[in-house]
Amino acid sequence: MTPYFVAFFRNVNLGHPKSPTRAQLEAAFTGAGAAFAQSFQTNGTVIFSGDTEQAARDTVARACDTLREECGMMEPAFIASLPHLIECVDTDPFANLPPEGMPLASFLAPDGLASLSVAQRSPRGDVEIVRVTSQVVLSVSRKVMSSPGDPTPFLEKLLNGPATTRSWGTIQRLVRKYRQ
Repeated sequence: MTPYFVAFFRNVNLGHPKSPTRAQLEAAFTGAGAAFAQSFQTNGTVIFSGDTEQAARDTVARACDTLREECGMMEPAFIASLPHLIECVDTDPFANLPPEGMPLASFLAPDGLASLSVAQRSPRGDVEIVRVTSQVVLSVSRKVMSSPGDPTPFLEKLLNGPATTRSWGTIQRLVRKYRQ
């Protein structure tokens, strides 16, 4: 069985300035050595094949180099293995979520993940980290006053490094589509 990984790019909207088209994004991954690469939605999420986690990281690095040259994209990408995401979805980590909370999944560099603890909340109380795994931070966003919390800037400030976030619904749809 071929191992699959998912790359999550920060601040990408396919076809917009400084972002690739779907064809460029997929070609960057296959040109970087992935036998299979498919864009999922338009937000810079790519599922691709890789023999090992290190091989997947190398593929992403080469794909980023290509995208920087072809369309000027400078944004980082973070990876998670498809089996890890399946495991996260199967544990139903948001089962007891109050209706006013929005479940989210954030991705960042491994050293940032290693330094996080679960018991963290944004100063406004609009973002709460509920679970940290070796590949993903699961959090809840709540509306405080007129706007909902956003874990990306909270994590970036907390860890002094880039992050990107997807809705939990996006992760669930991805797992449903690509579950092996």
